[in-house]
Amino acid sequence: MRIMIIPVVLVLSAAFLPALCGKGDPTVVQARASAETRSHFAALDDVRLLASGLLQLGQSLREFVQRTKGQINDIFQKLNIFDHSFYQLSVLASEIKEEGEELKKTAVVLKANNEEIKGLSFEINSKVDNILQEKTQLQNKVEGLEMKLSSLSQGLVTTEQAVEINSLRAVIHSQETSITELLNAVRDQSDQINYQRDKIRNLEDKLTVNRLAQETIERMPETFNPEAPTLSPFLNSNSAGNTEMHLSSDCSELFNRGERASGVYAIRPNGSEPFMAFCDMSREFGVTVVQRRKDGSVNFDQTWEKYENGFGDFQGEFWLGLKKFQALAAQGASVLHIQLEDWKQSKHFMEYRFNIEGPESNYTIHLTHLSGELPDPMGNHTGMMFSTKDRDNDNHQDFNCARIYTGGWWFNACGDTNLNGRYFPVRPKGRSERRRGIQWKSGRKASYTFKLTEISVHRGTPPPSTSSASESGVPL
Repeated sequence: MRIMIIPVVLVLSAAFLPALCGKGDPTVVQARASAETRSHFAALDDVRLLASGLLQLGQSLREFVQRTKGQINDIFQKLNIFDHSFYQLSVLASEIKEEGEELKKTAVVLKANNEEIKGLSFEINSKVDNILQEKTQLQNKVEGLEMKLSSLSQGLVTTEQAVEINSLRAVIHSQETSITELLNAVRDQSDQINYQRDKIRNLEDKLTVNRLAQETIERMPETFNPEAPTLSPFLNSNSAGNTEMHLSSDCSELFNRGERASGVYAIRPNGSEPFMAFCDMSREFGVTVVQRRKDGSVNFDQTWEKYENGFGDFQGEFWLGLKKFQALAAQGASVLHIQLEDWKQSKHFMEYRFNIEGPESNYTIHLTHLSGELPDPMGNHTGMMFSTKDRDNDNHQDFNCARIYTGGWWFNACGDTNLNGRYFPVRPKGRSERRRGIQWKSGRKASYTFKLTEISVHRGTPPPSTSSASESGVPL
């Protein structure tokens, strides 16, 4: 027990000895106070330095957040455009797949019919060969009978022999008539077979083209661009005769001269080169039709050259051409009439005073709204140049609106007001039906899908009954 107490006492003495020595020494106390003061001021400097660094770090973080917000907004905008394009491509791909399936079924049926037709053709050919052989035999018999007749004619011919000869002649004539009719029937059958073969071949080619187009769209959507049919040849300055000097300037003048039948006429506006145009005479004045769409049969995703010169079919869908459009506008006092019909047969119209500059200004359009049943959808398009997928003249810095939304138009910064965009035909498939046709968005909330569109030009102010005529169902 004593041995354990001694080490404890020694440890306590060692611990309290320095404290007792320093407590009575004033030098030690002063040194300790100065050391505490110095450490206190050093801590304040560190705090200030740390606060300054934190402020700089906060400002840097604020700038980084602002830049990140701008980049995120740009990304969202690009994603929206990509979603829109991807949706259009997916709709087009689904339609091509459905048409491909239908064509495959049709091709199977036609192949079966083709096999039957081949069998019939073989039988008909064999019958034709037999008929030709019989014809040769009959011709030989006829020659023999003619020889007998010639020999009999040298001698006396009895009445019985003459009757027999006449009966033989009648039989031969009837046989020749039957052979001729049979040959005509064979020719008709052969023509029908050839027609069926051509039809099958065309369907097989169409099926191949649709399959290749579908594969191309799935791999590379932007390369899908089938060619559209071309317009009928226009008249030129070398046309024979003097009729060119008496051509009307537009369809309004033709109407004033007494023409009342809608159709294709030769016109020569403002002393330009003569050209053919479709005149709509169904109203109380004549209009020159610049664009018509009604079933999506013509591809409007064309190049600058096609939009400048025109394409399509006057009896169906077509675009007259920027050169002709500008020539009509250059006459002055021109009114642009846009007529629309949705899938519920509701009709709408809009009218503008307008002017179009020449090719040196990329056909810049100037519009002044006159009247209409829809909010003015072309207000932000006035003063815009025309754009196509191979000539970008829109106001969007990062994208080619014509390439994304397809079709040539006076784009500002893309948007959904484009009557030359892709045409999606309606099929009864529930809610997706509302997203088909020609998309036309005239405001932030109002969006329309139209089946028929017609853009036309006439001079002067139309009669007051124009609005009622368009509402009552003037055909596009």
